[in-house]
Amino acid sequence: MALNYAKTAADIVRLVGGRKNIKSAAHCATRLRLILVDKERVNEKEITEVEGVKGVFYNAGQYQIILGTGVVDKVYNEVMKLDIGATTNEELKEVKEGKKTKLQKAVRTLGDVFVPIIPAIVATGLLLGLKGALLNDNFLSLFGYSTADIPATVSTLLEVLTGTTFSFMPALVCWSAFRTFGGNPVLGIVLGLMLVNTALPNAYSVADPNSGVTPLYLFGWIPIVGYQGSVLPAFVVGLIGSKLEKKLHKIIPETFDLLLTPFCVLVIMMLLALTVIGPALHIVENGVLAVLEYFIGLPFGIGGFLIGFFWSMIVLTGIHHLSNVLEISILTNTGFNPVNAIYTFGGFANAATCLALAVKAKKRSVKTLGKSATISSLLGIGEPALFGVILRYNIKPFMMMCLASGFAGMASNLLGLQGTGNGISTLPGILLFIYSPGQLLGYIVIAIATFILAFALTWFFAIPQEILEED
Repeated sequence: MALNYAKTAADIVRLVGGRKNIKSAAHCATRLRLILVDKERVNEKEITEVEGVKGVFYNAGQYQIILGTGVVDKVYNEVMKLDIGATTNEELKEVKEGKKTKLQKAVRTLGDVFVPIIPAIVATGLLLGLKGALLNDNFLSLFGYSTADIPATVSTLLEVLTGTTFSFMPALVCWSAFRTFGGNPVLGIVLGLMLVNTALPNAYSVADPNSGVTPLYLFGWIPIVGYQGSVLPAFVVGLIGSKLEKKLHKIIPETFDLLLTPFCVLVIMMLLALTVIGPALHIVENGVLAVLEYFIGLPFGIGGFLIGFFWSMIVLTGIHHLSNVLEISILTNTGFNPVNAIYTFGGFANAATCLALAVKAKKRSVKTLGKSATISSLLGIGEPALFGVILRYNIKPFMMMCLASGFAGMASNLLGLQGTGNGISTLPGILLFIYSPGQLLGYIVIAIATFILAFALTWFFAIPQEILEED
């Protein structure tokens, strides 16, 4: 029987306290998001029984009702017919920022800078995976060819396709930082390109003692090199440069603003970037990466276990955006990402835990939501399973999920799994590992083992009594 979207919308509005208790509404891929006047007026018990509702939670200043893909937009349209306004960007930003600590706001800002870059990294990662899978002697030998038979033109075009994103990463980061902090993004692109200009000694060549390439020296002691493979310097250059631009717009007369402001920004920031910001932050960045590599390299896969175990908890706090900085830095430097390989299996644990609860449950709402949320989680959208099922009754299923994720991270660490990108996980994430038969096989084996382990742990040790009660 088809869902009555108008009735579902009307029931939701009534149970959250009525139209007057709703400031505005919005929706994402799976959730209806309401900004409420008073969240205490919500009838928590009855709203979860509304047909079509798969779970609810309060986050980022919004009451979020999980409806699922293909349903949420139709219910949202019906809500709009009830004379409820749509949430504006300014209103959303105000309610989100008003509920956050300074640390959360800082992490959110990092996310605003780095998240727009992820699609390019994902695409490049998939291309690198396909390139590694198809252009290797084992595969080509099936057709009587080898990599030596690949025309130079084809190899060059493939290098352009797979190498551009990481080669010019500072330009992407600087552009996004200018955009986020209110500067002119074009100036950000130019400054970012200056950091990797071919006139500067290449950072990779300088780091190779056998290359014969040495830094340029300003005043005989300040080393100047390109910043290929660096992310943090570009971020800070974008932050300071955008602030400088906005300051100059205020103090330079309008007659000369168009001419002098970009000139001053480019000259001042280029000198600061190459002589102060770059050298200092490159050292900091290398130090952070060294600590991460040491942590991942701890014996017996301990580092992988800890990352895997705590990852879902980190996601709940919202500070997981910090990982984007580290992952992008590692990818830009090495072309591979071991961090993604550690936490990606948490999605399989999430799906298995949800499925165990759904199969075991006698409560109809849990059975219905759990099965669809399991599929959603396997495709990389874990919120319906996590908030709608796993965390809905008590903490035990969540802890079993974290435990399975921890052992998966340990196994990934021990097997040396590393993807060619970031930003995708679970079933779609397998594309980041197809470049090597060993990596692909390791990914599949750990994914299956994680699913089985999480399912068993939940089934035997973490079934809430509430879901065993029939509706």
